[in-house]
Amino acid sequence: MPQSPRDIAAGYLRSLVLERGLSGNTSCSYGVDIGHLLTFAESRGLGLEEITQDHLHELLCELAEMGLAPASLARFISGIRGFFRYCRSRGILEADPSALIEQPKMGRKLPDVLSTSEIDAMIAAIDPSKDESLRNRAIIETLYGSGLRVSELVGLRLSRIMPEDQCVLVEGKGSKQRIVPLSPVSLSLIRDYLEQRIRGPVKPEAADILFLNRRGGQMSRVMVFYIIRDLAEAAGITHHVSPHTLRHSFATHLLEGGANLRVIQTLLGHESIATTEIYLHLDRSALRKELLTHHPHYSQK
Repeated sequence: MPQSPRDIAAGYLRSLVLERGLSGNTSCSYGVDIGHLLTFAESRGLGLEEITQDHLHELLCELAEMGLAPASLARFISGIRGFFRYCRSRGILEADPSALIEQPKMGRKLPDVLSTSEIDAMIAAIDPSKDESLRNRAIIETLYGSGLRVSELVGLRLSRIMPEDQCVLVEGKGSKQRIVPLSPVSLSLIRDYLEQRIRGPVKPEAADILFLNRRGGQMSRVMVFYIIRDLAEAAGITHHVSPHTLRHSFATHLLEGGANLRVIQTLLGHESIATTEIYLHLDRSALRKELLTHHPHYSQK
């Protein structure tokens, strides 16, 4: 009976420890990377032999979009190259799709911004008959309503929600904490979700985690990425959408509405205002309208 891809991956990880003498922590890190690969393949119905270089490049772009640091992406590439070499050496695969893969450029290209109607369409695309519908609605509203990073979202704790003050204590990059407002819509959806959550399984180690997967454990960033991507597709949105797109939309809509850049910096958890200035962009049509209205050379007939 042929081995499953996850059994093959387990064999590869054992070989890292036994044959190459890697530490348990390093092996565990490679395990996370191979897990990303297998989850990606499973979501598309791909067997190991069906994974192509284009698939790997798509996965790398998704991971970069989700905020993986360049060093983490480099380790990921190293891990999957080793995995595919292992598969070839064991006669599991004939070709290595990772042989020519290159790390995507990590420039500061900004994601697309969603309109409010597109965000509404994503929410409307959630199937209310499914158990996860309340959770997914709360996730979208919290990402867009509070501008959280996906890592901050999956780490939200029940004990840090302050419903009376309509805010939550968030742990951001470098374990730095900040207080972020929660919209009335987000709070209402979170309350509805929590009423449902108590009727499902909850693992002891995840008891204080807000958003749980079906098994009662903490959700992964990858899982949230797929939820957002699938809802965008269901809503008929053709451009690339990720959790970071909702964060960027939150900030852009605030700026377009007249919010102070320093306030946006605080809400996003940026250490430097320069980061916020680079991160945000003004609507080009709005800029042109201002020029046409106020600049003498533009307003001439």
